[in-house]
Amino acid sequence: MEKIASFTINHDLLTPGMYVSRVDGDAVTYDLRLKYPNRGDYLAQGALHTLEHLIATYARSSALSDRVIYFGPMGCRTGFYLILRDSVSREEAIALTRDAFAFAAAFTGEIPGAKAVECGNYLEHDLPGARTEAAGYVEVLQGWTAEKMVYPA
Repeated sequence: MEKIASFTINHDLLTPGMYVSRVDGDAVTYDLRLKYPNRGDYLAQGALHTLEHLIATYARSSALSDRVIYFGPMGCRTGFYLILRDSVSREEAIALTRDAFAFAAAFTGEIPGAKAVECGNYLEHDLPGARTEAAGYVEVLQGWTAEKMVYPA
């Protein structure tokens, strides 16, 4: 089998940030890296799950909602993938991501889609943990630019 593109990135060099992972036709996959890979500090499952619900809901309710294809977690629990149409500029993608995580950092109330009839694992959520992780990522994205969206070599 061929090695997929994301496995060709040297994960030992990755730092928290936002990167263009790949471009497929009119779809751009962004690597939203919250944690350093392979260092033992990963997103806790409950916080990751809650962030998935909050960020996906925010993105799909934003002004860019018609250009949001997907938002979901990485299996390694170091971040998320965001897939947007290529009509979204890199700057707009950064702003959407920063705003979505700021929303999550300040969120109070009932987690969207977290009832048994709406979610396959509705009991495994951690809003305080999600808020903490989101706030940390907002700090990472302060001053982030399109020029920084390239994986380290």
